[in-house]
Amino acid sequence: MLKEKSVDIIRASEIEPKEVRWLWYPYIPYGKVTLIQGDPGDGKSTFVLNLAALLTTDRPLPFTEEAREPVTVIYQNTEDDADDTVLPRFIKAGGDVNRLVFINEAEYPLTFSDERLYKAVAQENAKLLILDPLSSYIGSNVSLNMSNEVRPQFNSLIRIARELDCAVIVVAHMNKAQGLKALYRTTGSIDIVAAARSSLLIARTSSDISDNERIMAVQKSNLAPMGKSVLFSVGDGMVEWLDQVDRSADEILGNCVVNGRPDDRLKEAKDFIQSMLENGPLTAVECENRLKAAGIRKTTAKKAKKELGVISEKEGAVWFWKLA
Repeated sequence: MLKEKSVDIIRASEIEPKEVRWLWYPYIPYGKVTLIQGDPGDGKSTFVLNLAALLTTDRPLPFTEEAREPVTVIYQNTEDDADDTVLPRFIKAGGDVNRLVFINEAEYPLTFSDERLYKAVAQENAKLLILDPLSSYIGSNVSLNMSNEVRPQFNSLIRIARELDCAVIVVAHMNKAQGLKALYRTTGSIDIVAAARSSLLIARTSSDISDNERIMAVQKSNLAPMGKSVLFSVGDGMVEWLDQVDRSADEILGNCVVNGRPDDRLKEAKDFIQSMLENGPLTAVECENRLKAAGIRKTTAKKAKKELGVISEKEGAVWFWKLA
C-alpha cells in the first residue's frame, strides 16, 4: 500500500513581500530570466558583451545615473572563442577581466540543467549569467517546439536566478516568420518567451546591410512598465549608446498599423527638415542639433531624411545636408 503524502501548506501571511530588484531597470531584473533575441548578425552578442563590460566596472549603465557596485559576470558563448574574440572585445569595451568568468566546457558541454551552472554562480557570487545562444544550451535531446521538454530546462535557470539572486540572460535567434507580432517571433515553443520575465528584441533600424545602427526594444515585461527602446550602433565589436526612442518591438518589425493613418511624427519630421533646408545647405551637426531641440527622434529624422532624398556631402572635413 502506498504511503499517503502529507500536504505542506504555506499561508500568505507567512510570506514576506519584497520588491523586485533590477540589474538594469526596466529591462533586466535580478532573480529572473531575461530573453534577448534577434536575427543572426544583428548584434545580440556584441550588445550583451558590451553590457557585461559596463557591469564589471562602476561605470553607469546606458541612460542611467545611479551609482552601483561592479558585479561578476559568467559568460558562456559557443559561437565566439574566448581567446581571440570574446576577451579582446571585452577588453576594448573597458571591462574588468578579473570579473569576467568562464566555465570550462572542453570536456562536457553545458546545458540549462547542468548543476555546474548553479555551483559556479554560487562560488563566484556572480550577479549575471549569460548563455549564448539558446540552441546550444537547451540540451541536444530537447525539442525546442515541445513545451513539456522546454519548461523543465528553463525551470533550472529560474531556480538559479531565484535562489542565488542572479540575473540570467539567454540569447536566442528569432524565427523567420515575417509579419507575426514580435512576441511570436521566438524560435520554438511559446513557453520559451513565457518562461522569461523580460524579453528584449534587438534589430536593425535600416534594411541597409552596411548600416551599423541597431535598436533594442522590450517585447515583453512582466515586472515593470515597457521601457523606452534603446538606440545604439555597433562596429568592430564595440557599442556606442546613442539615444532612447519611443518605438515598440512591433513597430520595429513593421507589424504595427494605426488604422491606416499616416505617421504624424514622420510627417512632422519631414516638414521640419524641408523648412530647415529650403534656404540652402546646413552642416550635419547643426541639422542634428535643431532636430534634437525640436524633440524629433534620431530614427524618425533618419527615415524622414531618406524619404525626402536629402543629400549628405562632405566639404573639406565638414558634412553638409542639402535638399535634392
